[in-house]
Amino acid sequence: MIIAVDTGGTKTLVAGSDSQGRFHTRHRFATPSGDENKYVDVLAQTISEHYDIKKVKAISIAVPGFTKGDIFVDCLSPALNWPKNFELGDKLRAKLGVKVPIFLENDANLAGLAEAHAFDTLPKSCLYITVSTGIGLGFSRSGKLVQAMDYFEGGKMLLEYDGLLRRWEDFASGRSIYETYGRYAKDIKSRAVWEQIAEKISRGLLVLAPTLKPEVIVIGGSIGTYFDKYEIYLNAYLEKYIPYIMADTKVVQAKHPEEAVIYGCKIYADQKLSR
Repeated sequence: MIIAVDTGGTKTLVAGSDSQGRFHTRHRFATPSGDENKYVDVLAQTISEHYDIKKVKAISIAVPGFTKGDIFVDCLSPALNWPKNFELGDKLRAKLGVKVPIFLENDANLAGLAEAHAFDTLPKSCLYITVSTGIGLGFSRSGKLVQAMDYFEGGKMLLEYDGLLRRWEDFASGRSIYETYGRYAKDIKSRAVWEQIAEKISRGLLVLAPTLKPEVIVIGGSIGTYFDKYEIYLNAYLEKYIPYIMADTKVVQAKHPEEAVIYGCKIYADQKLSR
């Protein structure tokens, strides 16, 4: 069994896979804000209460931040607010009282890994964009994460917009969309507004697509849920400015917008265990 953990700024999802790799059990708890040790306590308690730790082959944890091995290096979530170089793996093993392998990875990376493996034919390269409160990226080649991009935070790229240099996620994220239009995505009916949103999202892709040359770009996150509202506009912008790239690259909606991270945890753990 693999235990997959999706750690969010407000809630954490814990799921256990069966022998066929399917997740039948899911347990949630509120992520303790600014208290990393309490998070370990609650996570250890959740695992101990619901799973037989002796049957667990590995625990795979997704976090909104940078990692190195099973160490949480730096935080990307103000709500989480954990300290740098937090030894999450060692502390969780101590609480559980076992020497089970613990794998830590960025949540957007793992979501991107799951989306790459969701295709019938594994793409040679896959760029995953999660457009939610912020903008996160995951990049894989032949179904594996690219280690050199572990610390790539594309949502914070500085881009020219409205005559100013601004971070991509400051004008194209779900948070920014709400601040700009005063409505959540589910309440936006205007095609003109969706075209504007597509243009905002395209700004980052006009940089990333020529740089990485992905075979496929997957749009996920809360704004990815409404991909059908702006797909035609987004493709039009990309084909207008980088037709030489878009001739070989397709842009699609995420297939598992809600649970991609959990599936990514499982795939990542399997890959690490098979080495």
